[in-house]
Amino acid sequence: MTKECLIIFSKNPVLGKVKTRLARTIGEEKALDTYRLLLRRTRDITRNLECDKVVYYSDYVNCEDLWNSEQYKKQKQLGEDLGIRMCNALNDQFSKGYERCIIIGTDCFELTSEIIENAFKNLEDKGAVVGPAEDGGYYLIGMTKPHQQVFQGIEWSTSKVFEKTIEIFENKNVQVVLMPTLSDVDEERDLETMSEHA
Repeated sequence: MTKECLIIFSKNPVLGKVKTRLARTIGEEKALDTYRLLLRRTRDITRNLECDKVVYYSDYVNCEDLWNSEQYKKQKQLGEDLGIRMCNALNDQFSKGYERCIIIGTDCFELTSEIIENAFKNLEDKGAVVGPAEDGGYYLIGMTKPHQQVFQGIEWSTSKVFEKTIEIFENKNVQVVLMPTLSDVDEERDLETMSEHA
């Protein structure tokens, strides 16, 4: 066990259940293919990281998928909304003795191993890290202890998520390091980002 845990929030790749905004313009099959590409990209940039890694599945744990069970622990997300699920995952991992925990999703093709490593490094002397997304959300959030308030009273999937999160950290006097602003893949125009970084 290391002192650092990377929590990966992943949706089960089911037709019609992933990349629904993208599916409106390119169709459900292509949206599913795109999501599978994003999953592989996330796996590729995380598998050689020296931290412990846990994949939290949206609906059910798949023991036979692209996440190698020797490298990734596997659990199911628990909670009624995204904030509760992230809060529960962080509480779960901190309770196991980790000193630095980071959550990422699987929607950011621009995310790199180096950004995640730097985020963990920043947590060695700062209380939190956040990676802002261009749409007003975030692709990464990390902390050195659970701050449940940053997951409460947030309107998820809106352009105010990042702004509200930083406001809560500041009100709690938590020093936050900002990582580079990156783009999530949610709509057809975002596919250009994937081709540029492929």
